[in-house]
Amino acid sequence: MTSTPPSTDAARQGPIILPLGDSAVSVEFGRSIDPDMNEAVIALAALLDAAPFDGFVEAVPTYRSLLVAYDPLVITGSEVEALLRDRLTGGDRPARPRRLWRIPVHYGGPAALDLEDLAREKDMEVAEVIALHSGADYRVYMIGFAPGFAYLGGLSAALHTPRLPVPRQLIPAGAIGIGGQQASVNSVPGPSGWRFIGETPVRAYDPARAAPFLFAAGDALRFTPISAEEAADLAARRDAGEEIITAEALQ
Repeated sequence: MTSTPPSTDAARQGPIILPLGDSAVSVEFGRSIDPDMNEAVIALAALLDAAPFDGFVEAVPTYRSLLVAYDPLVITGSEVEALLRDRLTGGDRPARPRRLWRIPVHYGGPAALDLEDLAREKDMEVAEVIALHSGADYRVYMIGFAPGFAYLGGLSAALHTPRLPVPRQLIPAGAIGIGGQQASVNSVPGPSGWRFIGETPVRAYDPARAAPFLFAAGDALRFTPISAEEAADLAARRDAGEEIITAEALQ
């Protein structure tokens, strides 16, 4: 079974292929950020992974472009560009399974550094902030910045909030963030200027796991509010080696 990526104005005009040094190119699908364009990026990455050319190293999806790395001792940049243009005009793409992750979140506790301030800024009750955040459907547009860190689109416009002018120096793994019009699940402890409203026991990145990166570009996420007690129980089960969530297949 095959599927064709959704068409966009940029896709119909043809992506632009730009050199990145002597071992990579960037396939630019357009300038805007939208699900159809991102789906076209991911579809090309899936095609290359399923049928790599000689010298292919990896494909890295972003919001609106695909980085294609290659071995310059095996193939030249101009040959890579020609191959990519053939793939882009070849019609069908491999069917790509879609996944939905339901992420349990405790909207409170030490990681909810900005929950009450955010509610005041938005002239909302805390419960309203939680309802808006957990009531949205999110898309993983890309993985970057830190191992397993997923940039999520789909945040309610009412919750769009600028980052802090001075980043905090240590935010825990699992912290649930808002940065501008994006949402996130913090993957590893580290500095961040995002606003944080809760925490999940789910780990987006675990190097000891068979699949270290939990999320992938194109996945769907939904957040489910849980109590502090439920979060502690899930964290204990996680630490004991139990797989506390699994993805659901989407059509």
